[in-house]
Amino acid sequence: MTLIQQLVKKGILEKAKAASLDYEIKNSGRKEEEVILERKIVSEELLFGLKSESQNVPFKRIYIEEVPLKTLELIPEDSARFYNMIPIGLKDNNLEIGMVYPEDLKAQEAIKFLARQGKFDYKVFLITLSDFRELFKKYRTLRREVGRALEELETEMKTEKIERRPFGVKEMERLVEDAPISKVVGVILRHAVDGGASDIHIEPTRDRLRIRFRVLGVLHSSLLLPLKVHPAVIARIKILTNLKLDENRIPQDGRFSAKIDEKDIDFRVSTFPTTLGEKAAIRVLDPTTGLKSFEELGLNKRNLEVIKKAIKKPYGMILSTGPTGCGKTTTLYAILKILNREEVNVMTLEDPVEYYIEGVNQSEVKPEIGYDFARGLRHLLRQDPNIIMVGEIRDNETAVLAIHAALTGHLVLSTIHTNNATGVIPRLIDLGIKPYLISPVLSVVIAQRLVRTLCQYCRTKIKPQKEVEDMILKEVANFPEFLKTSLQNPGGFHRKEIKIPKPLYIYQAVGCKKCNEEGYSGRSGVFEVLTMTDELAEIILKEPSESKINEEAKRQGMLTMKQDGILKVLDGVATIEDVLGAAEEK
Repeated sequence: MTLIQQLVKKGILEKAKAASLDYEIKNSGRKEEEVILERKIVSEELLFGLKSESQNVPFKRIYIEEVPLKTLELIPEDSARFYNMIPIGLKDNNLEIGMVYPEDLKAQEAIKFLARQGKFDYKVFLITLSDFRELFKKYRTLRREVGRALEELETEMKTEKIERRPFGVKEMERLVEDAPISKVVGVILRHAVDGGASDIHIEPTRDRLRIRFRVLGVLHSSLLLPLKVHPAVIARIKILTNLKLDENRIPQDGRFSAKIDEKDIDFRVSTFPTTLGEKAAIRVLDPTTGLKSFEELGLNKRNLEVIKKAIKKPYGMILSTGPTGCGKTTTLYAILKILNREEVNVMTLEDPVEYYIEGVNQSEVKPEIGYDFARGLRHLLRQDPNIIMVGEIRDNETAVLAIHAALTGHLVLSTIHTNNATGVIPRLIDLGIKPYLISPVLSVVIAQRLVRTLCQYCRTKIKPQKEVEDMILKEVANFPEFLKTSLQNPGGFHRKEIKIPKPLYIYQAVGCKKCNEEGYSGRSGVFEVLTMTDELAEIILKEPSESKINEEAKRQGMLTMKQDGILKVLDGVATIEDVLGAAEEK
């Protein structure tokens, strides 16, 4: 009996849905486990528990840290990858082997062959797909892989007696095309993707080449390499990016793509001259993590409703604001995903294009040849667009063109740099936009910051210090009336998703195997969403000061970023320290 049939039998899956899944599996050639998990029909643990019962193979969860590298080496990496099987323990020459597909006869034959070769006995256990993938990464520890490549490079350099001196372009091209240095760069890129890093920093110090990964907004030192490989590493990155090898006096920018673990990943590269040599910063653009739904962004109910109402209008302007790296573009992409339909022409001008969206006409500005936002926007308007996304409004010309595009029946999305939502209107006026043009076109302003999301498996409830508790209760007292009404009851505060008991509790990070002992698993936004009203339109015409706009924001029930963050603290999504840190960035 297949897993789908078992799910139908247990009443978990409807017959019509089961037929649809069967058709997809047969036509895609994928495993039914992958399709069921992708559709989130049941949890992975439940699915593999059912499989264990039906196949009479014992099911086992794996603690990655408890599997030593020596045990892993009993099955070659290539065999483990091909057959989805991996050593999970060794007891008295009896090897425990975890298999995702124990029903695979070829995999069973491969195990028998390896057991004869290695002279060991074995026992098979069923393991989940995610446990296999996590443990498989252990084959490829960063220091181990880079170490091997460096040994090869060291041998090669000794053999060829390469002296420490500046390389010519031809010599450098030959050196960086050699396998060892290509492996070093390839391993760094792959480990950044595997580890969920958003950026890679390659930085020369006085005695080492330092590699740092930014994970969940925080930079971590991941690797120290010999300084002598610095020129070759930077040159390899330049070759991948088609940058000038012999130019190290000025910054250069570019991008390249690579297939890593069957995923197409884009890398955006910036080189920068420092006193110790060229530094490279690489932004990792993984479309599987960068394109999010509204729900994944962390928008609360009121903010979500305001934005959804605005994007239903056929024209107007939606602006996202905040500092660099706060998720503005990710929010606009989430809106584009909803707006992208067959019957509309969606066009973008970006600097650069971060994620490619099927069906959207995306263009990348190139200021060095005069193709900037203003020029691009003029030509874009001749392409019969319905929806336009402009990467950033940073000057008068772009602001005027964007405003007029919205006035003439287009829906315009863009970003702008201000500290908060209420600062956007004064900023537009500073850019030379007449106040009477703003209210007819501006639909919504979204300001945001990012906070780390607590791991839901290990977060711990704690009682806050008195000053923190007082601050939280003070913020709750200043919540908009509609929210305070829904929060208050005789037992304390509550809402549909949140219960705030007395005494008050918040959560802190701990760290467990699920989150690699980090205590966090991703990031979420804290938002301010200001919408256009008749009252706000009047303020813009008469006295468009930030203080007056703040009064109107409070009247219409806008949550500040701090208040939105407090809700996330009470819900166990984020720590109070992260929320206060994000709020203070304003």
